[in-house]
Amino acid sequence: MWTDLNRPPLDGNALRRALVRSDNDDARVFWNRLDVVEETGSTNADLLARAADPDADRHVLIAEYQASARGRHSRTWVSPPQAQISMSVLLSMPGMKLTDMGWLPLLSGIAVVDALRNVAEVPAELKWPNDVLIGDKKVAGILAEVARTAPDPAVVVGIGLNVSLGVEELPVPTATSLLVEEASTVDRDTLVRAIARELATQFRAWESSKWDTSVLAAEYRQRCGTLGKRVRAVLPGDKEVFGIATDVDTSGRVVIEIEGTDGETFAVAAGDITHLRAAPVAES
Repeated sequence: MWTDLNRPPLDGNALRRALVRSDNDDARVFWNRLDVVEETGSTNADLLARAADPDADRHVLIAEYQASARGRHSRTWVSPPQAQISMSVLLSMPGMKLTDMGWLPLLSGIAVVDALRNVAEVPAELKWPNDVLIGDKKVAGILAEVARTAPDPAVVVGIGLNVSLGVEELPVPTATSLLVEEASTVDRDTLVRAIARELATQFRAWESSKWDTSVLAAEYRQRCGTLGKRVRAVLPGDKEVFGIATDVDTSGRVVIEIEGTDGETFAVAAGDITHLRAAPVAES
């Protein structure tokens, strides 16, 4: 097990006083419950289990260490304790169409980007659909899982943010951390507050718009670094599409203008996107 005196534990009591309704009488406070645990297998799995209670909502769960952390496509990773923010939230969405539930992880990406820009003062941006990059390296990932569809739709969103990992601790060369990027803060309490508040702000705005995806899509485009880049999309069935990412539509799909065609486009709903270096066009 890793230990580092420069990685203090989160102050759960202080976070609850700042962010939870029962501990804070500010009417603007959004969250109903916040728990910090020393270790768990997966914060997402824990909240998915709690979602069986139809009254469960607006719950934040943070683990200092995850033994079975996972990302998209069941990818796993291991991080030193207290070097990341491993945080999941449970949100119900009364009145939302089930077809729009896939927008919640994209909304969460907007919130993480805004929190990092405002508090950590780093040039964070989104890689479609919901990876957070600094430059061309990943600093945070987001995994959303449907918790229930009735009586109200509910989703658990997990956020993994690399905070104080050194270069030698990063899992892959394409990863980075706030420490490596010389962020203005690597204080995890400050970062948790910022992310939780941005999530609340974005969620309330979307709910107030009666789940209008066109407004959310416009917000997403402003923060998406994938647009305008040459990309490779790896689709289910190992199909590949190469081209320029030109848009994110109101269904949350990235639109790619396919190379070698006369402006033909393809909308990707699910798949892996790789940002590619600019390449010369072959002469005909």
